[in-house]
Amino acid sequence: MTYSLTVRDHMMVAHSFTGEMFGPAQRLHGATFVVDATFRAHDLDDDGVVVDIGRAAEALRGILSALSYRNLDDEPQFQGVNTTTERLCRHVADRLVELAREGALGGGALTGIGVTLHESHIAWASYEVAL
Repeated sequence: MTYSLTVRDHMMVAHSFTGEMFGPAQRLHGATFVVDATFRAHDLDDDGVVVDIGRAAEALRGILSALSYRNLDDEPQFQGVNTTTERLCRHVADRLVELAREGALGGGALTGIGVTLHESHIAWASYEVAL
């Protein structure tokens, strides 16, 4: 059995893509993503939680606010790569993993973190990290 807890936020970014497959998205455009971060654990901690909801929400907000209202093409960590929905999922998940390993989220022993970016009501991508 696995427990999970999910927190949700959003971010608004600008970016462009390199490559013919992206068609008109090669031009600078905006995107608004609804972002779900899911934390998984086999057991609850002594307080009966996977992670502290407040801390998890705050951590996600911090990660997303560092990207929001920015042109990702100008951000050093994304130089030379297309900031696809999939790649942004991994970026957010990797930051959450760092915070979890630092103990910043509270809770017990996590077994995984998953991040889903909803690009629209009909398209989204996810990235899962086993811990």
